[in-house]
Amino acid sequence: MDYLAIIIITLVSGVVGTGLGGVIGAVLKRDSNKVVSLLLSFAAGIMLTVVCFDLMSEPIEKMNAGELPKYTPFIVVAAVAVGYGVVYLLNYWIDKRTNREVEHIDATHPTTADDLDELIHADHYKKHEQTNSRLFVAGLVMMCAIALHNMPEGMVIGASYATADNLVKTLFTSSGFIMAIVIGLHNIPEGMAVSVPLISGGMGRIKAVLLTALSGFPTVIGAVIGYAVGGINDIMLVLSLGFASGAMLYVVFGELLPEAILMWKSKLPALSLFVGVIVGFLLVLF
Repeated sequence: MDYLAIIIITLVSGVVGTGLGGVIGAVLKRDSNKVVSLLLSFAAGIMLTVVCFDLMSEPIEKMNAGELPKYTPFIVVAAVAVGYGVVYLLNYWIDKRTNREVEHIDATHPTTADDLDELIHADHYKKHEQTNSRLFVAGLVMMCAIALHNMPEGMVIGASYATADNLVKTLFTSSGFIMAIVIGLHNIPEGMAVSVPLISGGMGRIKAVLLTALSGFPTVIGAVIGYAVGGINDIMLVLSLGFASGAMLYVVFGELLPEAILMWKSKLPALSLFVGVIVGFLLVLF
């Protein structure tokens, strides 16, 4: 019964929360570069805040409380660097595998006006395909990064519930439930950040939503593990959170923000980023 309760709570927080974000992203107009640009910037702002004020700060708070050694910041920095590097390599591999070939048109000597028009059209098509490919890759990398950091978040939920004397009676009043709500809330914009680039990159809406929701499933696995062991190894938690933070930082600075700026060269994406940071900060405080 206890495990069933844990699974249901984390399914809502992880899978349903992320999937709901995917649905919201899917109903937006696919061909609206301005909407996609603003959404990517907004999601990037929220993720940046969650990483800096939640994932990376939690080990420091534990260190200040005397629960972790004084060299904890160095462990965090090393884990962040590894996470950033691994996701960079993952992005590089996915980019090579998903890079579609565009038919080559020899434009060395355009002899007629029709040849020149064909060249211009082909160049425009190639740029469009490259943009779609980059968005598709951004969505895949975002999905992998979210899945990576959802497991330690699930472990936090499970470990919090493990401290309760009677899980069923305190299911909706313990710190585990509060953690589940917070994680579920910030899973919504994460799901939006995954589904929008996937759909804009050419994936079907239903498939994109299902994959987005699937990226939240590691939350359930992590919660079951955390509850089963009755607690979390502090050093391993630091490594997991640091790795996930590095992965998310790469997605924010290497994929989401560059694409948002390229899709709409305006100051409004920067404003959307600012709003995302503020909203993320409020979610972390909540």
